[in-house]
Amino acid sequence: MEQFITSKEKILKKLRQALNVKSKSLYQNIDFESNIYSRSNEETQAETFVKKFTELGGQYVYCANQFDCIDKMLDLIEFRKWKHVFCWEEEMQNLLTDSGISHQQGSDNIEKTQVAILGCEAMIARTGSILVSSVRNSRTMSIWPPVLVFVVKRSQLVADIKDGFQVLRNRYGRKTPSLFSLITGPACTDEIPAEIPGDLPKLISGGMGSQEIVLFFIDDSRRD
Repeated sequence: MEQFITSKEKILKKLRQALNVKSKSLYQNIDFESNIYSRSNEETQAETFVKKFTELGGQYVYCANQFDCIDKMLDLIEFRKWKHVFCWEEEMQNLLTDSGISHQQGSDNIEKTQVAILGCEAMIARTGSILVSSVRNSRTMSIWPPVLVFVVKRSQLVADIKDGFQVLRNRYGRKTPSLFSLITGPACTDEIPAEIPGDLPKLISGGMGSQEIVLFFIDDSRRD
């Protein structure tokens, strides 16, 4: 037993010595800051986002200004015959109220919600993702409704995910939202076994979240 303890102590001593000796790094000039993802010089950041977003199954609606956005949203609500529209964000609620769009603000009868109209923290061009937080959207509204309608502005567009997180830090400082997430296309799952052995798993849209995402993209870079 004494020999076992002595051997153990010898090993621990060698480990402590090894940890105290700092070896010289073989790679001292690694750039951890530069973007490793390339983007075509022929594409604008907005074009990159729209391309990725639509490839993932998102529906994109260009709006020249806020009034154009409201007109097109009214047309969509009337066409889809949505009666139970939910909105959480106060700024968005005011916009809908001023436009005469009937909507629900509380959490009562949330199971009846057909569509949620939301804002976002930022849009990620490289991945076609929408960055949302519990401050603007609540925890439930980004996953519960079958259809998500986002009203966004071109000025909210950033290049990459790290830039989106910087937006959160700049906006909230140390009061980081209790939840934030990236929505990258409608919810889907490929974990459903295939009917024929050997085939790829089934891709089920809306399996664990919203089935549709519609993005009203307000071009606030325009000067009319």
